[in-house]
Amino acid sequence: MSATTALRLALVGNPNCGKTALFNLLTGSRQKVANYAGVTVERKEGRFLAPSGREYALLDLPGAYSFHAASLDEAVTRDLCRGHYPGEPAPDVIVCVVDATNLRLHLRFALEVRALGRPMVLAVNMMDAARRRGIHVDLEALEHEIGVPVVPTVAVRRDGARELVARLDAVAAGPAPATPAQSAAADADGERLHEETRRLIAATVTMPRRTAEIDDALDRWLLHPVLGLATLAVVMFLIFQAVYAWATPMMDLIEAGTALVASGVEGALAEGPLRSLLMDGIIAGLGGVIVFLPQILILFAFILVLEETGYLPRAAFLLDRTMAKAGLSGRSFIPLLSSFACAIPGIMATRTIQDPRDRLTTILVAPLMTCSARLPVYALLIGAFIPQQQVWGVFNLQGLVLFALYAAGIASALAVSWVMKKWRHDKSEHALLLELPSYRVPHPRDLLIGLWERAWIFLRRVGGIILAMTVLLWVLLSFPAPPVGAPGPAIDYSFAGRIGHAMTAFFAPLGFNWQICIALIPGLAAREVAVSSLATVYALQAADESAATELLTPIITDTWSLATALSLLVWFVYAPQCLSTLATIRRETHSWKQVAIAAGYLFGLAYLASLLTYQLAVLLGAG
Repeated sequence: MSATTALRLALVGNPNCGKTALFNLLTGSRQKVANYAGVTVERKEGRFLAPSGREYALLDLPGAYSFHAASLDEAVTRDLCRGHYPGEPAPDVIVCVVDATNLRLHLRFALEVRALGRPMVLAVNMMDAARRRGIHVDLEALEHEIGVPVVPTVAVRRDGARELVARLDAVAAGPAPATPAQSAAADADGERLHEETRRLIAATVTMPRRTAEIDDALDRWLLHPVLGLATLAVVMFLIFQAVYAWATPMMDLIEAGTALVASGVEGALAEGPLRSLLMDGIIAGLGGVIVFLPQILILFAFILVLEETGYLPRAAFLLDRTMAKAGLSGRSFIPLLSSFACAIPGIMATRTIQDPRDRLTTILVAPLMTCSARLPVYALLIGAFIPQQQVWGVFNLQGLVLFALYAAGIASALAVSWVMKKWRHDKSEHALLLELPSYRVPHPRDLLIGLWERAWIFLRRVGGIILAMTVLLWVLLSFPAPPVGAPGPAIDYSFAGRIGHAMTAFFAPLGFNWQICIALIPGLAAREVAVSSLATVYALQAADESAATELLTPIITDTWSLATALSLLVWFVYAPQCLSTLATIRRETHSWKQVAIAAGYLFGLAYLASLLTYQLAVLLGAG
């Protein structure tokens, strides 16, 4: 192998083996995240330089239990390892990561990887956790028995991959080893895989007990049918309280920075189209969205912590019986929880659901989970119309309203899936089989890298689609100019103004004015664009330059009723305002019919729920 070119490594392993933590340890922030061509499977690649001076390109492949693929993720991993994936060169070396505390499950997949006959290194991860549990793995014996290099790793320690890198250097410097043909043939047989795994465990592993005492103690509480559900409810409730309680200082700083930039532009440029574009379009639009980044990151941080600790599979197990009554399974929990961040990865995560009907149901209800793109809209309206006061001396009223909106989405998803279960012919329930990983303390490095990735994705979204939609909306709101001597504001004569006024005939029963109607259109590209659109509309509608730089909150507080705000909040619980989500449904189901069903029922729910909310609020005197 040439020392002048980067050696391509493929990192593979079962889910929960610590593979991604090892990837983060080796590559740090030098990572690129994208999708494989033609599919929605995430592709993570990074580079690192060994002490020897050799450069490595490391590809973190999706987790897989077997090469007998039961999901698209597993199929991508299989094809890449075999060198059959279009447009992707075969890896020079495969690094198979196994969990030292769960070798009975993970070694089986390692034998399948060995059967490929490619250069391979077996990384026995979480050796520190194995030692704490009294598990002894004879690595020399395991290397002798399995016939490939075996090294210990501890992905949560700074030097935890030193031996792995040294062994990779040795493999790179020498001739590529090959697996004997008879071993590959033997490993291809499923029953022999189990027999070989049992033989390897017996020959190389000493284990005092199959599960850790601390895991058993925590599971007695967290998996209890009553205490476990109560704990889960408290955890989810605290998340939404924290979104408001912790984000305010950072949001204030961002708002101050936006106002400072706007003031600088106002002083530097003469009045005209360019200043209007920068202040009323770009700064007002993008600033109105970026301000909510702290709240989005807090939500992501909690989801990452729950995932890293090993709690999410347990929550799925805990909710399986409840979700089965609604036509879902416990496996639906993780995709639906992922949809709180964004419905797109949530829908993609349904590939782990083997039953096709359960998978389709989960895909269709995933958009009802309150994704982070809704958070800017919720934060704007709640901050403007819900007083910031304490309830019972402990809880924040704004946080309670936010929790109620999330709860409404969850309850609606369960109701819709229950209806779908009643309509479908097969009403049978399927047993839930899940691996419950050991509890782990999340490593700060992995959390920070995960948050940085999500922040960068959000900012790219702001700098790309939201910027484009904001500029386009500014053009539609600014042109054509009104006739000379025309009464009323100039915006009424623009293209967007005419569209908005025409839409009010349909949306007036919901309490929506023409400004809201305009914001709903670019909101189809991405929900959070609705906030930047409102900021642009009201900035251009302002009578003078000082009013144009005002924050959006006091403007809508003065011009909207509480009934309108509540109606719009409910609208965003249900409305299908994300074309990317609908495109993902099309890609995952290969059916335009399912896209039409999803868009149709979501729009119908949104209109009906907003109509009832507005009319009831008006009757109660909030109009």
